[in-house]
Amino acid sequence: MADEIEDKSTAAEQMPSGNKSAATRLLVRTHFRWGWWSLLFFLSLGIFLESMHGFKVAFYLDASSSTRRLMWTLAHVHGTLFALLNLVMAAFMQAHADWPRRSRAIASRSLMSGSILLPAGFFFGGLWTYDGDPGVCIYLVPLGALLMLVAVFQTARSCSRFSIGS
Repeated sequence: MADEIEDKSTAAEQMPSGNKSAATRLLVRTHFRWGWWSLLFFLSLGIFLESMHGFKVAFYLDASSSTRRLMWTLAHVHGTLFALLNLVMAAFMQAHADWPRRSRAIASRSLMSGSILLPAGFFFGGLWTYDGDPGVCIYLVPLGALLMLVAVFQTARSCSRFSIGS
């Protein structure tokens, strides 16, 4: 899935300037699709976590599993938040089709990559815990967070280029 997203971003970035609207439509469609499907996935994860809590599943609720519970909750929350952020990004790209191509591509790739890495780091960090500490996959979290900051920075910076009515 990540390769498909990168291929679409690259394809959209390489389109001639005459096809800028086609490139924008491709990225908009990609972010809408990714946003809705990941929202479904992470909301389902939240329902699953609540079910484990409701059914008192020891693997999830034991005192020794507090790190796992925290990591999985963080994966659910961040995944849901970033799914919504992808929907916002799609709407923003649709409203501002004249967003410079390079900045738009960097923001898009960073947002998609961060949307995968950060929740995955929390989830897999909680899957294998060691003496109350998350597993080694937790190191994906700072990388995902950095990519999110890049995406938000590129988007915020581009906002200063648009007039109020555009």
